[in-house]
This record gives sequence, C-alpha cells and structure tokens, in this order.
Amino acid sequence: MRSAALGLAATLVLMGPVAWTGQALAQGTAPAASQTQAGQGQMIEGKIANVSGAKLTLADGTVLTIPSDVKVQRTDLKPGAMVKASFEELGGQKVVTAIVVGPTK
Repeated sequence: MRSAALGLAATLVLMGPVAWTGQALAQGTAPAASQTQAGQGQMIEGKIANVSGAKLTLADGTVLTIPSDVKVQRTDLKPGAMVKASFEELGGQKVVTAIVVGPTK
C-alpha cells in the first residue's frame, strides 16, 4: 500500500511539469488580443479616408460597415478623423459593433 502511494506521488510530481508545459505552449500560440478569433470580435484603429453611407474606409484600405444600431455621431465621421472600432467579420464584411471617433488630424 505504501509503495502504491509513493508511486502515485512520484507520478504526480513527474506529470505536473508536463501538464504545465502543455498549457504554456497552448497559451503561447493564442492570438493577440487585437487579433482574436473570428466571431469573437477584433479591434482596429486608423484615420478615416472616405465615408460613403454606412461604409467607412480607413487610410490603410480597411472598409468597415457601420450598422444603424451602432451609436456614433455620424457627423463626426469625416475624412481625417481618427477612429477606434471593434468589429466582427460577418459574410466577408467587417461589421462595426462599437466605435469611438477622435479629433481630425
């Protein structure tokens, strides 16, 4: 009985680092917060290059679609203004879920 308890303890001591290493490796391959997995939302920041209806194009070419239920002062959405937005990829489009407009630069 004693040898069985010692064997179990030795197994736990040896397996602990293996389990921890597996978790560390899995965490090391996780995407950065601003590049979360599809469906969980992503963040983007940039300067507005063009506004056309519900479509917003940033200086880097990224096109964002702003649904009517997203609260933003539409008059602030103009070329040169800085924006920070969270969005989800839906049907190949980047659909804004929240947006903050900064000063025009």
